[in-house]
Amino acid sequence: MAKVRHSRFTAKKRLTVTLVLSILFMLTIVLLMLLGLGIFSLPMTTDDSSSYDLTSYRRMASERGRLGNRGEKWTEVLSWEPRASIYHNFLSKEECEYLIKIAKPFMKKSSVVDSKTGKSKDSRVRTSSGMFLKRGQDKIISDIEKRIAEYSFIPIGMRF
Repeated sequence: MAKVRHSRFTAKKRLTVTLVLSILFMLTIVLLMLLGLGIFSLPMTTDDSSSYDLTSYRRMASERGRLGNRGEKWTEVLSWEPRASIYHNFLSKEECEYLIKIAKPFMKKSSVVDSKTGKSKDSRVRTSSGMFLKRGQDKIISDIEKRIAEYSFIPIGMRF
């Protein structure tokens, strides 16, 4: 009869190690699933910073611009795909009033494109009105254009 090479102690030890590794593997899978579903999150803080949230973040510089205080500026991310954000306090009240004042005399009813001719035509359904500003029209418009370029990471001269 052949002699058994491994004793019972070695077999139990091997079984215990396998069991422990299997449990650790399963716990890792469960943790990854909880992280992926957003049920559990890891803290993202350091000693001198606050926690980070991917849904909204704040630009903390409350600056006093040439046309008044815009207050605390912060960005709220609505969606990463497609990318959509709200830039809170992007314009000051005075900048908004200035834009309305210079645009009001030139406002025209918005039109739609005629599918047959490809030209613009009036529509009973469309009720909006609009106008276009000249690029770099004045100092205030230029400042707003620079701010748009900073926030969007698209240079002022780019045309689409």
